[in-house]
Amino acid sequence: MTGLPVPVPDVAVRVRLNVGACGPYAHIVACFEPPGADGGLELLSAVPQARLPREYLPALRAGLLEGLAGVDAAVLITDGTFHEVDSCELGYRIAGAQAGRAALIGAGLLPSEEAGALRWATWPGRPNGPAVKRRAAGGR
Repeated sequence: MTGLPVPVPDVAVRVRLNVGACGPYAHIVACFEPPGADGGLELLSAVPQARLPREYLPALRAGLLEGLAGVDAAVLITDGTFHEVDSCELGYRIAGAQAGRAALIGAGLLPSEEAGALRWATWPGRPNGPAVKRRAAGGR
């Protein structure tokens, strides 16, 4: 395993998968740092329980592990929200996976072209991928 080489701050993911009248919802903002001495994934949340219930952290962690694909990192969740009806483990797993991939792109471990595949993720310096360009031009 390798570690995240540089910090990637302010990765924001807002999953809104509307199927019919409802669907998975999740919202997080995370700062990624190189791993600590023990390596692995360290996940901390600075978000009050009322804004982001702890019950979603295991699904978020699973998504981060998937998105980081074996790259070690320390992750601090600095903001987040949930919806009483539409939030579920699936939404936070998707959010974690997208945040992890965004961190790898932001750290230069994945090519910038992969940003177009991240439907719900934003971060400072996000490159415009093909999907982003299509949306900006009014396409789908």
